[in-house]
Amino acid sequence: MNAAGRLRTNQFDSNITSTIPSRYARMIPGIPAVPLARSAPKTQPVPERPGPTEGSRKPDPTQVLTKLLIPHPIAEPVSLYQSVITDLLVIGIACGVQTRLVPAWSMPESRLPIFAVLVTLFAFSEGVYRAATPDLLPQGIIPGLVRSVAFASLLVFLDGAHSLIAIPVTMAISLASLLLVRQVSQFAWARHKKEDEVRRVLIVGAGPGARAIARGLHADKLQRSVVRGFLDEDPKSHPGVLGRISDMDWVARAEFIDEIILALPGQYAETRAAAEIALRNHLDIRAVPDLPPGPWPDADVQYLGGVPLLTLHREPVPSGALFVKRLLDVTTAAVAIGLVGPLMALVALLIRLDSPGPIVYAAERTGAKGRNFHCYKFRSMVTNADHLKADLLAQNQREGPIFKIVGDPRITRVGRFIRRYSLDELPQLWNVLRGDMSLVGPRPHPVDDVKRYELHHYRRLDVKPGITGLWQITARNSPSFDLNMHLDLTYIENWSLRLDLRILFGTIRVLFAPEGA
Repeated sequence: MNAAGRLRTNQFDSNITSTIPSRYARMIPGIPAVPLARSAPKTQPVPERPGPTEGSRKPDPTQVLTKLLIPHPIAEPVSLYQSVITDLLVIGIACGVQTRLVPAWSMPESRLPIFAVLVTLFAFSEGVYRAATPDLLPQGIIPGLVRSVAFASLLVFLDGAHSLIAIPVTMAISLASLLLVRQVSQFAWARHKKEDEVRRVLIVGAGPGARAIARGLHADKLQRSVVRGFLDEDPKSHPGVLGRISDMDWVARAEFIDEIILALPGQYAETRAAAEIALRNHLDIRAVPDLPPGPWPDADVQYLGGVPLLTLHREPVPSGALFVKRLLDVTTAAVAIGLVGPLMALVALLIRLDSPGPIVYAAERTGAKGRNFHCYKFRSMVTNADHLKADLLAQNQREGPIFKIVGDPRITRVGRFIRRYSLDELPQLWNVLRGDMSLVGPRPHPVDDVKRYELHHYRRLDVKPGITGLWQITARNSPSFDLNMHLDLTYIENWSLRLDLRILFGTIRVLFAPEGA
């Protein structure tokens, strides 16, 4: 390696080391490994043989037919459904408003569904949905959208029974609406890219191949991954080693690891042990294959830093249900803000008249994957409440790291009223719209309380915190932190949209029978 290459390597290694704690307190007792369903097959030497050339490879009839029917690649299903449904709604709303305001320059309302469907079908064939993600710049799909809207407009207005000016007006309004929504989506996507959306990777092994993979992930921005460190049986082999393979349980939990990469070619016992621990912790697994050198043109192999990687396991993710959950969050929060806006204005006025200080209090809380954010609440305490907390710690009536006392002297007169009916939580609807929180989930804890967590408590940070949750509707006044944690983990492990709806309806019942906050 030349001097420039060594310099880049050292800089990368120092960056990795600077982001990794030097040591951890081992707080999780050891758990016996769960055996895999079947033993790993013994590897047999694979003889080298030349791969087929492009000229000798016969075309697959299925692939040929697929290319004829779908000339452009499409996005993964959930993103595709989101984009198509959004386009249908945008066209329906924009053209519906047009028919109401300027009916002479519009198509009949009965043709709106046909027009919207035609636009999306043409957009599909034009490759507009080949990457249904806000990362795609709107300028890159403008030609396809223009052709799609033009073809659909010509078909709808084919009978010539309408004013000629209706065609360009409909095209302009439809195209402008579609591009505007995409531009807003791209802006929101770029604005809200956060650390919890980045995949955190732990590499098992610290040899040259493992470090090459780490450099490859660091250099490839499309991977959207960050290497949190390495595991190796020799902890001193590399400055970024966090522990041994047997330490994966607590390292994975402390670093919120999403995926491990097994970079131990030839070390079958160690690789198997690491895979068992990773499966037990529900982590994605990729591995460096122990293959002889040679061309493998048909193998589904990805290269990082020149090192081949095979995907061995992917944790199932309910993408469709999570999309519906987010859609429910945004829709409900937006409607709720509109409905309770006058009430929020009244609460703000009462707070202003009751005591000096800001109306809304931005409290720092710990959210998903340990990321801190500002949680908004109506101020219900005196302005120096945080400084007074240290003097009241001896009176804490909650067990564990959470602080709360009955008759807290820091609470104002209006604060007692709005806390009793949970009105102080209403500004958190804005946190839901921003994506920091969800309507339903574990309550976000203050940063100081999270610092006193034991390591197994960090499991509750795997999901977004919520305005309400299972604990709020079942054991709201219980002082037990263990019960709080048990209910939060029960929600995480049994999450479903149906459970979210049950908790939301249960929250409404609790609000009409106030028990204090």
